Order: sequence, then C-alpha cells, then structure tokens
Amino acid sequence: MDFFAPVPRGLEPLLVDELRSIGAVDPKALPGGVQFSGDWAVCYRANLESRLATRVMLQVASGRYRSEDDVYRIAYAPTWARWFTADQTLRVFVTAHKSPLRSLEFTTLRIKDAVCDHFRSVAGRRPNVDTKAPDVRIHAFLSADTVTLYLDTSGEPLYKRGFKPAAVEAPLKENLAAGILRLTGWQPGSEALVDPMCGSGTFLIEAAQMALDVAPGLGRRFGFEKFKNFERDQWLPIRQAAEARRQALRPLPIHGSDILEAQERKSIVNLRSAGLDGCVTVSRTDMLELAAPAASGVLVANPPYGVRLSDMSELRDFYPRLGSALKAHWAGWRCYF
Repeated sequence: MDFFAPVPRGLEPLLVDELRSIGAVDPKALPGGVQFSGDWAVCYRANLESRLATRVMLQVASGRYRSEDDVYRIAYAPTWARWFTADQTLRVFVTAHKSPLRSLEFTTLRIKDAVCDHFRSVAGRRPNVDTKAPDVRIHAFLSADTVTLYLDTSGEPLYKRGFKPAAVEAPLKENLAAGILRLTGWQPGSEALVDPMCGSGTFLIEAAQMALDVAPGLGRRFGFEKFKNFERDQWLPIRQAAEARRQALRPLPIHGSDILEAQERKSIVNLRSAGLDGCVTVSRTDMLELAAPAASGVLVANPPYGVRLSDMSELRDFYPRLGSALKAHWAGWRCYF
C-alpha cells in the first residue's frame, strides 16, 4: 500500500531516515512530507514510533480533474465500506495548491456527498458527519489538475502524544521539537541538554523520551484502531515490543528552567503526566543568570520573538544581554535558538 506522512517543512530528510528504520519501503521526500510504501505492520509502527510525522495517511484514490463533478466521481469510486461502516462518523479535509476550483468548501461537500452516496448504494444508509471527533478522517489534496484521496490512519495528529495537560500561550508542537533536537546532533543519554526557556516542557519531554527509548505513541490511540480491517493480533505484538524496549526511569543529564514560576510548574506537571517524573531537572531561573551544568552539551531554546509573547522594546534590551550571558556562561556548548 502507498502512504504519505506530512511533516514540518525542513524535516523531510530526517523523516525519510526514520521511516526507513521502521521498515518503510522506498521512502521519498516531497515538499512537506514523505511518500512511502508498506503493509499494515509498517503503518502501525509508523504511527507508534515516528517522532517527526504529523500523520500517516493511506492513499486510496487519485485522478485528474477539471471540475467538482470530476472530484465527485473520483471520490465515489473507492470501496469505502472496506475500511469503515455507515454507523461510524466521518469528516473530510481538503487542502489545495494551485487548484482552479473556486470554493474548497463546496469541493469538501462534494467529496462528502460521494462517500455518503457510495454507502447508500452498498449499505442502504449513509454515515453521519462529525466535525469535532470523527471516527474516520478523509483527506483530499488538490494540485492544479490532480486530486488525491487519503484515509487518515492516525486520527488525532501524531504530535498529540496523549498527555501534557498544562499548556502555554505559544506552544511548540512536539514533532517539530523532536525534529529540532535531531537537527542539533544532540546525543541522547550521553550528552547534556538544557532548555533555559522551557515553558510547558516540550523539548524536555521529547529529549527524555529519546534518551529512554520511549515510543512517542505509547500514550495514545490511533485512527486505524477503528477501521473494519484493523488487525489487533498484528498490532498488539508491535505495541508490546515497544513497551518492552522502554528503559527504566533514571536521572538524565537534561535540564529545564524558566524565569516564571507558573511555567516551571507546567513543565513539572507535564513531565509527570508523561511518566517521566524524576528524569529531568527543572528550576525557576533567569536564563541570563543560568550557569551551565556541564563543561559541554547542547542548549536549545524557543525564545520570545515579538509575535505572541513580549514586545519589541523588551526584546531590544534582552537579546544583547543574552549574547553576553552566552559568552560568560556557555563556552564549549552548542547553542540553538
């Protein structure tokens, strides 16, 4: 089967390597994602193991179009009843690049009608639409002359790891944080890591899971578990193998801090919720006064940049002082912002 896994721009080559390591066949980087082939076992592992992918989507149809009627015809053709029933709810998502069609809302409606009409013809009734928590998500991508339809095997986006109750105002998505950590070249377990503006602890959690070999999907459910052809006997050994590989909790050379007590508390709550209590050191400290915990390592931070947090006058004062603090306290470290 053919799949497509969207990923934050710039991380496509890393996702190619990641998918290849879990058994994907011929992964190819495309703008914004990776195309690959595999069986259901590969699909299950990609959802469970990928730290970088946003979703894993099964390609079910593709064809050339000129009008909404062409899109309807292509969307009607797949045997949707192979994957789900009329008793389940669905939602259709449409994205487009250089599409000549005037209304994506109308195109979305036509795809939904095609799927529902398919069920009327084979089952005598149609599934209902649920825009908040559908059982099945169908994604359509329109280029200038081609429409491709996908069945979402992930359900909720994969960056929703299934924990993290304490949110912050300007969060960093988990898969982007994991990708940034990979780009730094940080060596999990053997090299110190510091996030001096840890907020809700996203970098800290992703780093600790990498160091302990915790599969990122162990705390959640997936869309494929609601499919008619879901192979539980194949899925359970894959999940059990990931659970068995998980290392025992231990103190790690991973440190987080934040100038705000509320943010420090959120990081601690989220680490505990992720089952990582006691693995990461978290403190309330001003980054400008923070001392390096080791002679070398990686510092990574998502600092305020004047869009959602802080204002420009504060930043004009902050960044020169940040440069001075780095020179004074972080010699020998690789620092990424």
